[in-house]
Amino acid sequence: MVNSMDNHRLYTDVKHSGESEVLERNTQYLLFLLGKEQFGVEILHIKEIIEYINVARVPMVPDYIRGVINLRGNVVPVIDLASRFHKSPETIGPRTCIVVVEIKQEDDKLDVGFIVDSVNEVLSVNPQDIKPAPAFGASISVKYIQGMGRVDQGFATLINIYEALNVDELSMLAFD
Repeated sequence: MVNSMDNHRLYTDVKHSGESEVLERNTQYLLFLLGKEQFGVEILHIKEIIEYINVARVPMVPDYIRGVINLRGNVVPVIDLASRFHKSPETIGPRTCIVVVEIKQEDDKLDVGFIVDSVNEVLSVNPQDIKPAPAFGASISVKYIQGMGRVDQGFATLINIYEALNVDELSMLAFD
């Protein structure tokens, strides 16, 4: 039995397999802008969104790592996603934010911030409205894309944060 509702509401897909029922729901994404392009990241990973603050440079790190911030006594690396995606580095403006996510890796958790031009909204996306990454024509490498989410009249590129924020590389840099 499938009850589909609009993009802003949850739907339930209950499949009966013996006595077990599988419940699927829309996934919520934080939508944000990098330049003029709309991207999204699963809200489940987001720890907080903060106003852009000064980022301390760290020597001998890749160019896409803007530096680190002190977030309540914790050192948090900050990634310039635009630079990571091989675009021009982010220009800091009045609506620039740092989105802090918590990434789980085996038994560890790592907080990582990434810079966005602006945060738009949180939107529930129906799994049926998420299409695979295009094989060509995407403005960023397909390895960074979880899928293309249909939002309003267009699409948002849904980011695979495990690839985009490269947890293995960051954990080797030892920011503690």
